[in-house]
Amino acid sequence: MSGSSSTIGHHINGEVVHFGGKTAPVYEPATGQVKSQVELASAADVARVVEAAKAAFPAWSTTPVTRRAKVMFNFKNIIESRIDELAEIITREHGKTFDDAKGEIARGLEVVDFACGIPQLLKGEYTEQIAKGMDAWTMRQALGVCAGITPFNFPAMVPMWMYPVAIACGNTFVLKPSERDPSATLLVAKWLEEAGLPKGVFNVVHGDKTAVDALLTHPDVKAISFVGSTPIASYIYETAAKNGKRVQALGGAKNHMVVMPDADLDQAVDALMGAAYGSAGERCMAISVAVAVGNVGDALIAKLTERIKKLKIDNGMKPGAEMGPLVTKAHLDKVTGYVDAGVKEGAKLVVDGRGLKVPGAENGFFLGGCLFDEVKPHMSIYKEEIFGPVLSVMRVDDVASAIQLINDHEFGNGTAIFTRDGNTAREFVSRIQVGMVGVNVPIPVPMAFHSFGGWKRSLFGDHHVHGPEGVRFYTRMKAVTQRWPETIVQGSSFTMPVNG
Repeated sequence: MSGSSSTIGHHINGEVVHFGGKTAPVYEPATGQVKSQVELASAADVARVVEAAKAAFPAWSTTPVTRRAKVMFNFKNIIESRIDELAEIITREHGKTFDDAKGEIARGLEVVDFACGIPQLLKGEYTEQIAKGMDAWTMRQALGVCAGITPFNFPAMVPMWMYPVAIACGNTFVLKPSERDPSATLLVAKWLEEAGLPKGVFNVVHGDKTAVDALLTHPDVKAISFVGSTPIASYIYETAAKNGKRVQALGGAKNHMVVMPDADLDQAVDALMGAAYGSAGERCMAISVAVAVGNVGDALIAKLTERIKKLKIDNGMKPGAEMGPLVTKAHLDKVTGYVDAGVKEGAKLVVDGRGLKVPGAENGFFLGGCLFDEVKPHMSIYKEEIFGPVLSVMRVDDVASAIQLINDHEFGNGTAIFTRDGNTAREFVSRIQVGMVGVNVPIPVPMAFHSFGGWKRSLFGDHHVHGPEGVRFYTRMKAVTQRWPETIVQGSSFTMPVNG
């Protein structure tokens, strides 16, 4: 096996492994420089990773649940004591600000907290004397090897939506993180084993579509969890399901925030700034559309314009930075292309962030905050997920029109409404066809003891991630009916068993 210090390998069975073969560049977005190369696994390489996870499954699945919970407690303590180390790795490879990276890790830790309670979560149900001398109960058991395929925008948090619950339930896990920012997962793998996790229970394999397809079709992988764009989520769901696997595939988003005329406008603008431009808009829960109801539009645009022009955009490691660069030059070009398209389609570009140069980081992948007004439903900047610091403002006459606009969109991930009127909020929550809803909360990401997921083409599969849904996804139920007769019953019965 070959490799060098500048080449990022895989984590398999407790060891960093270099297979050689194809590599891809990993950039430091703030400087535009190549930071390292990451190896891309072949199908044969993936098979070796799955084999390691499969070999570790029998012993781990029969490990007492309290011991599995203890590993999660230890892991939680390690992360909490070393959060700055992990956050810096994220900032260096992703570009988000250091404080934002720490916030990402904190939200991921909520799932580890949840997984620490796995002894309670795996309890089944018991019924005594369902028939004379007969008892029945249910129990939940692990599936086997589970795999996660995760995006670049949350290299720590999104994988944490998956593996803590899967592992605590008794499964082994193969993680295929984004090749754009792969290093965080390798550090996490090391910390998990330091926390007491046996070798082979958690493995990391890097790769592109070749590695993904190998996981989707491997007969020993029992479940696939995915977060990414809708076209890929659809492909993941169809391919994995066709190969007999459980699938939870979270797709794209176009999250709307409705601003009512009675809203506290300063509060709404504060919320929009963080939700639209935090992490340079590279969030599946970012607000990318503000729906101004009634006569609030002009005042909303004026306040947003003033705030956007004052955004502190810099290297994410610089103190005081509010927004960092985009993850790669290719992604910067893609987002800039959407801004170009919005102008051509007739939207009014109120704030133009194109061409931004940050002093001392002139080669970084920076785009300033962009703000569109007069956006219409037929425009590409409205229909498609941009995944960048671009906010579109749309104007409607009333809340019914806002609800219809949102319900007509193909995505249904998250939405929010800002209002002082309780009845308006109640009607909005009831009628909106979106999986996660905020009332005066701009990014309604549920706590880990609830579950995360959207509707429509934002989710493929029956289960949301983490929380109670995660436990159900990573286990299967077994129903047991038991009788211990006092004497051996002679003869056979050929009729359907009935109670009594």
